[in-house]
Amino acid sequence: MKAMILAAGKGERMRPLTLHTPKPLVQAGGKRLIEYHLEALAKAGFTEIVINHAWLGQQIESYLGDGAQFGLRIRYSAEGEPLETGGGIFQALPLLGDEPFLVVNGDIWTDYDFTQLKQPIKGLAHLVMVDNPAHHPSGGDFYLDQGLLHDAAAGADNLTFSGISVLDPKLFAGCSAGAFKLAPLLRAAMAKGLVTGEHMAGRWIDVGTLERLAQVETLLTAGQ
Repeated sequence: MKAMILAAGKGERMRPLTLHTPKPLVQAGGKRLIEYHLEALAKAGFTEIVINHAWLGQQIESYLGDGAQFGLRIRYSAEGEPLETGGGIFQALPLLGDEPFLVVNGDIWTDYDFTQLKQPIKGLAHLVMVDNPAHHPSGGDFYLDQGLLHDAAAGADNLTFSGISVLDPKLFAGCSAGAFKLAPLLRAAMAKGLVTGEHMAGRWIDVGTLERLAQVETLLTAGQ
């Protein structure tokens, strides 16, 4: 199974750090955020990685190179303009092949074991869900019922999408090149009972702000 790391975001809420550094190369615990993913993917047995990028993307390529230092083979999908999650994955499909592939957001930190996802999926997508974080307490994206995911509903135990998933290329059937979101594709597949999910119990932080970057630093320092 191949894996894709989404690294095209501009990281505007993390300025000034991201004015001259792409968010995946911001450091936490003495290491770049994207390195935690690469090390975890290599440990889980992944060997082929695709990384998309836009803002200051050449820095990512220059720093990571071909991935040999991680025991990986990295290929890049450069976006002239950000294509959003759906459009970015769609552009990278020729590099990802015809089989389901793992996708992970480049701006999260987690101790999730990616080995668990190296298995066939039932349907078009499998999403890893987490408890709603403090910055998204009453929200939630989808709810999990007997292994299937459904669109968020009032009164349901809605959970937040972790940014970790396995997607089948068929999810993008009929799509066209350009910028588009992933969520509408997922919701359309959910309506057909084609999206499974799991509730993750491990540690996870959406590193979208300087405050949450500090949370990662605290966790990593405590774990040393």
